[in-house]
Amino acid sequence: MSDVVPPPLTIVQPGQGREGNLGSIGVVFKLWGQDTGGAVSIVEHPFPVGALVPPHLHTREDEYSIVTEGEIGFRSGDREVVLGPGGYITKPRGELHAMWNAGTVPARMIEVISPAGFEGFFRDMADLVAGGPPPMDKMAALAADYGLQFGNAEWLPDIIARYGLNPPSGAQ
Repeated sequence: MSDVVPPPLTIVQPGQGREGNLGSIGVVFKLWGQDTGGAVSIVEHPFPVGALVPPHLHTREDEYSIVTEGEIGFRSGDREVVLGPGGYITKPRGELHAMWNAGTVPARMIEVISPAGFEGFFRDMADLVAGGPPPMDKMAALAADYGLQFGNAEWLPDIIARYGLNPPSGAQ
């Protein structure tokens, strides 16, 4: 017999998981880093019609997205695509990317984050937003804590116009 202890079994039933509001999109926590030995974390993001996640990049993790409802547009580097249910995309660390609801109905995607840890940003941001519109200095400090960097993208105004998006303040 081996002395190796298997990882704990984590079960998340459909409809379960802590929910939060990130401002432009929502978040539902499914698997935390502590559930996976730090390998990955998994969240779901509901995207209301008109939602935009402004251009940003991650310095510590890669993201893998799977669209499950509606249509979500992605821009990563100089590549742009709109994916429907069942579409997958990788968003490598260090590359400026943005996401938006590209359709006329609410959309949803699953986000796999590797390695885990960035789910803490979503938790902390949801807590900040719950108290009302957060001050820019607090949002900037939170982003810096998690290695998140926002960037200006010359292509953003075109995407906002083409899809009729509602950018968060400061995202244009």
